Amino acid sequence: MIDEGLARASDTLLFAAVIAYVVAMFGYFVELSFGRLAPRPIAGGAVDTVPAPVAAAVAAPSRVPRLAGRVAVVATVVGLLLHVASAVTRGLAVDRVPWGNMYEFSSMVSLFAVVAWLGVIRRHPLRHLGGFVMLPVILYLGVAALVLYAPAAPLVPALNSYWIKIHVVGAMASSGIFMVGFVAAALYLWRSWRDRRAPDKPSRLPSAATLDRVSYRVHAFGFPVWTFTVMAGAVWAEAAWGRYWGWDPKETWSFVTWVVYAGYLHARSTAGWRGRRAAWIAVAGFASLMVTYYVVNIWVSGLHSYAGV
Repeated sequence: MIDEGLARASDTLLFAAVIAYVVAMFGYFVELSFGRLAPRPIAGGAVDTVPAPVAAAVAAPSRVPRLAGRVAVVATVVGLLLHVASAVTRGLAVDRVPWGNMYEFSSMVSLFAVVAWLGVIRRHPLRHLGGFVMLPVILYLGVAALVLYAPAAPLVPALNSYWIKIHVVGAMASSGIFMVGFVAAALYLWRSWRDRRAPDKPSRLPSAATLDRVSYRVHAFGFPVWTFTVMAGAVWAEAAWGRYWGWDPKETWSFVTWVVYAGYLHARSTAGWRGRRAAWIAVAGFASLMVTYYVVNIWVSGLHSYAGV
């Protein structure tokens, strides 16, 4: 039996979460746009402060950007709580885990991305960059609601296994973490390009070195989770189909994604491939992840063609 009331409540709670995330995104962008400018690089790899007249000009309205940033964090937390409530009510409505199709999976990936972002800003003063994280989260949820939406229903038989609580949780968590890592890598590429084109022009983004370091740490945290996901998927495949590996399209692209991210981490530890080259590998890794999820699930036929659209 499906509890239609709880199912509708889940959809309403998710819509409210999206509204909170939109408020948070605008708050973060206000703080970014009107807050203090970041130090600019000078010769020798050091940094210089913003010229006094410029610093004075941007310091005057600093109270409003700080307030906007705090409101954005509060809105993010509120959105996360609404998001969690949406997942819980969805699960209760159908008496199963709330990640049995692409719509639910997308919602949970976004949830994990928000959790990862809140973890990042607890350790790094990067709050003003939150708009760049909220934007893909909102787009992800928008695609889920408008394109991938599936009414509450029981699990398809192929997914009715305890491994869905192990393998799929790893996939959702690592995908959300990689989303945040992708944002950091993309911002690094933008900041490094700006530094080359206009080295004397101040920027509101952190230094390229800071963004590169954060991108590496986030990816280094997410990679073992993705590795566990691939391994758990192989164990589930053996239990379900009698073999650990069969070059199914989903298996193949999951492995390709693993190789790309492994290449990124290796490149970061190799002096000749640090910086922009490594960041582009991280971007390629996220592109491969999107192929693994969207392209393979929707347009490629295989043993995993049961996720539902």
